[in-house]
Amino acid sequence: MSPQTPATETGAVATADLYDERGEALDSLALQLHDIGGRVAFDGPIRTVRCHRDNALVKAMLATPGEGAVLVVDGGGSLESALVGDLIAASAVENGWAGIIVHGAIRDRAAIGELALGVKALGSNPRKSAKEGRGEVDVDVVIGGVRFRPGAHVWADADGVLVER
Repeated sequence: MSPQTPATETGAVATADLYDERGEALDSLALQLHDIGGRVAFDGPIRTVRCHRDNALVKAMLATPGEGAVLVVDGGGSLESALVGDLIAASAVENGWAGIIVHGAIRDRAAIGELALGVKALGSNPRKSAKEGRGEVDVDVVIGGVRFRPGAHVWADADGVLVER
């Protein structure tokens, strides 16, 4: 980010301005996600979980120190059960995570909306997920044709999601 790049009211960089500045060095996620968390604009280094209708790894990851990272959860786009709820999201806040991007469903929308956490997801479903620990952690995931690599940087705001290549 250059000194001329405008920041949002929370200090996060506006994705439209960032794209104007860096363009081809970034991938833009065309998939339309809902802004659910109490923070719309957030960014940080990527951590990942790939899982299907099982949130045990998501819960475990968000219970560790986040140090300003963003957890990208590839739930395969399933809306059949929630991968993040209010207790897991509250744990993310307590542990210093900047945000969560879920290619799937969350639950407890109203409560998550009160938290100082960025959360973007496909939608919501009150149904709980399994807790068996199936999935993978810190692997490359591809969502909507965009690769999310652990350690790369992600920016999110009301306009969308950008990922460094």
